[in-house]
Amino acid sequence: MRRILLRSGKSPFDVVPVEDALHRDVIATNSGNLIFSDAAHKILTTPDTEVVSNGMRADPAAAGRINEEYDVFVVPLANAFRPSFEAALQRLTRLISKLRIPVVVLGVGAQSGVNYDAARLKAMEPTVRAFCSAVLDHSASIGVRGEFTEQYLNEMGFRDVEVIGCPSMFLHGDKLTVEKKASALTPDSRIAVNGSHTAMRSGGLHRIVGLAHERYPHLRYIGQNLTDAKQLHWRDVNSPAGRIKLMPTHPEHPMYREDKVRVYIDPQTWFDDLRDFDYSFGSRIHGNIAALLAGTPATVLAFDSRTLELCRYFEIPHQQLDQTAPDTDPAELYEKADFGPLTRNHRERFDRFTAFLDKNGLQNTFTHGDGGAAFDEKLRSLTFPAGIRPWIRNDMDELTERFAWMYGRVSELSADNAKLKRELARAKSAKASAKAASAAAGIASRASVYRRARRAVGGPLRRALQPGRQPSPKGTGAA
Repeated sequence: MRRILLRSGKSPFDVVPVEDALHRDVIATNSGNLIFSDAAHKILTTPDTEVVSNGMRADPAAAGRINEEYDVFVVPLANAFRPSFEAALQRLTRLISKLRIPVVVLGVGAQSGVNYDAARLKAMEPTVRAFCSAVLDHSASIGVRGEFTEQYLNEMGFRDVEVIGCPSMFLHGDKLTVEKKASALTPDSRIAVNGSHTAMRSGGLHRIVGLAHERYPHLRYIGQNLTDAKQLHWRDVNSPAGRIKLMPTHPEHPMYREDKVRVYIDPQTWFDDLRDFDYSFGSRIHGNIAALLAGTPATVLAFDSRTLELCRYFEIPHQQLDQTAPDTDPAELYEKADFGPLTRNHRERFDRFTAFLDKNGLQNTFTHGDGGAAFDEKLRSLTFPAGIRPWIRNDMDELTERFAWMYGRVSELSADNAKLKRELARAKSAKASAKAASAAAGIASRASVYRRARRAVGGPLRRALQPGRQPSPKGTGAA
């Protein structure tokens, strides 16, 4: 049985309670990460292969164990070439450099604006260069998300670069069906909207969302960040992102108060809910990919290179947010959206993706397995937490669950604190004992030196000081 170590926040089959999921950050700050890591897990699972999540750990000290226990390390990445991810990329590079097994990168991306200007990435170029060099020492090529990242790496001299998009789009293999359920949107239509904090605040998306909220009673905002989830579940606004009141996830926003906001910590519940919607739009690439995978039409309002290059590669209906009027009605976006190129050319892109896997020695479930049937059946047998809703109700059961978890955490922390105090006391005691022993040894050492000196000079000195006694001539014995 071949064993693959997969960089992911958790296994698709791990059912994690909401409180624990937020505490442990199993979504790695953004629930969109789970869509492409779960897809990679499914794609790589074959009768001869076991896929294991690494929990996002990248400890270079674990390289020896990884070499012994696994046959390949697979690394699905999103917009990893960005300044805020540089430290994490450096840790990942140190780990990869110590591995002896193959390392395959699925769909890494560089992040800039929609103008594809890589100037902001110049300072971290040595880090990117070291990462790519380390990966290519362990694989045949690097898979990137789109044209911009390919160009970015080509200009640094890397030629073994292949555009493969994102594994999330191949969750269903070579099949992708997206059709409009109605000829036009109406006030009765169910619409999902998404957006990043930056797009809301500086991109003007909040105006489009505000008007849509007025026009469509069944509009729902779907957040993705850990801060969004904490706002809904704990009403926690104690972070810079958490204090942005333009976000529908903020407790003071009308959509929050009307229970029209959700955050999902499992892709399965996300897909299930979006199947019942007529349309999805917004600046989140994986928020809209989630809709497409559920068969629901979606339009991306591209705000940066990471969204734009994926939209262009997969031919997802899109337009740039900075070219979208603030009074845009979702009905206009829906009317213009053409899903023909997306679905018609999907098979070609899938073949390119699987050829990349073959080239790097990886089998896939659609070619070498059951097409993911066992994977899907296992998922359907599990009950995942529903999407996180705004905390606006005074339901006693809900309060009991939250406080029970908090009480449990306080108990755990109290026990941990007591253990640390005992360890600290032992350490202090050991340090004091060691210090006392060292001091005693020093005294003993000084005394020993004194005794040796006294033996060496004491006798002759006493004899020399005796009245009438003269020292013996040098070289002769005493009389």
